[in-house]
Amino acid sequence: MHENVVLASWSDRFWAWLIDVLLVGIIWYEIMIVLKRDVFCLDGALLLMVLLFIYWTILEGYRGQSLGKMFIDIAVTGSFGEQIRFQDAALESFGKAFLLPFDCIIGYFAFREGKQRLFNRISDTFVIIRME
Repeated sequence: MHENVVLASWSDRFWAWLIDVLLVGIIWYEIMIVLKRDVFCLDGALLLMVLLFIYWTILEGYRGQSLGKMFIDIAVTGSFGEQIRFQDAALESFGKAFLLPFDCIIGYFAFREGKQRLFNRISDTFVIIRME
């Protein structure tokens, strides 16, 4: 990790995640209404996870930030603060979209010093405070 890069706190990451989930959740809810589906059904939960995965992969792969991260002023980068590739964004997004509890618990206890979730570690990505 580059010495000039400051890692984002777990709480900053949580608030960015919550903003993203609420924003995508609104779109998901509207889709469920149009499809006349129960929001508490299994396919509804799967649809929400897929939408979150696509959302995070596109935005974080394109500019390193989802809307929640933009609001909190944090970003996903590579080990030296560089822009991540779309495949890195897809890999790190997979963990938070489909396996979040597992991803966070293992990351919190195994990679606490680097403040990485498991899938951040696998994709060699970090969430940093933007200094620009």
